[in-house]
Amino acid sequence: MESTNKYFFKDMSVMFGRSMRHITRSLDTIITVCITPIAMMLLFVYVFGGAIETGTANYVNYLLPGIMLMAIGSGIAYVAYRLFLDKQRGIFERFHSMPIARSTVLWGHVLTSLISNGISVVVIILVSLLMGFRSSAGILEWLTVFGILGIFTLALTWIAVIAGLAAKTPDGAGAFSYPIIFLPFISSAFVPTDTMPSAVRVFAENQPVTPIVEAIRNLLANQPVGNDIWVALVWCIAIIIVAYIFAMRSYKKL
Repeated sequence: MESTNKYFFKDMSVMFGRSMRHITRSLDTIITVCITPIAMMLLFVYVFGGAIETGTANYVNYLLPGIMLMAIGSGIAYVAYRLFLDKQRGIFERFHSMPIARSTVLWGHVLTSLISNGISVVVIILVSLLMGFRSSAGILEWLTVFGILGIFTLALTWIAVIAGLAAKTPDGAGAFSYPIIFLPFISSAFVPTDTMPSAVRVFAENQPVTPIVEAIRNLLANQPVGNDIWVALVWCIAIIIVAYIFAMRSYKKL
C-alpha cells in the first residue's frame, strides 16, 4: 500500500481539484461574494465619502483595503458551507476508508478558498480602478499586499473549517462569518480611529483588522509601513496556528 505521507502532495492535488470543480461549476458564488463589498464601496464613496474626513484626497484609496478584507470575510463562509455538506453526505467517511492522508481533504478546501477569494479581490480592485482608485506602489509592494491578503485568507479559512465541521445546520455553518465581516467597521478601514470614542478606539486599534488595513494602505500608497506589517503578520500567523490545531481536532472526531 502506498504511504500516505509519501504521497501527501499528490493526494492534496486530487482533493484540490475536486474542490475547485465545485467552484468552476458554480461561479455565482464568487459573484455573490463580490456584490456586497462592491455595493458597500459604491455606497461609502459616492454617498458618504464627501462627509467623511480621512486626510486623503481620494476616499476610494483609503477605503479599498477594508473592502478587500470584507470580501474575504464573506467568501470564507462558502468553505464552511461546503465542508458541512461533505460531512452531512458522509463524504468524509468514504475518504477515511481510502489510503490517503486525511488532512488533504481539508487542505483541498483551504487552497480552493485562496484561489476563489483571490479572484474576488482582483474583481474588486478592477471595480475600484473604474471608481478612481490609483496606486503608486511598485511590483514588490503589490506582491506584499497579495501576500498579506493570502495569509489573512488562510487564517479566516481555518476558522471556517472549524465552523463547517462543528455546524449542525447549513445556516449555522455560514453564520460565523457575520462578526468577521462586521469587524472592519470597528477599525481604521472606513474612518481614522482617532475620531472614535475612547473605548471604541482602544478596541479598534488592538484588533487584527486595523494593522492589516494600515499595512496594505501604506503599501498601496508606497509609504513606509512601520510596525503595522509585523503586527498584522503576527495576528494572522497566530490565528492560523490556533485555528489549524482546533480544526484538526474537530476533524479527527468525525
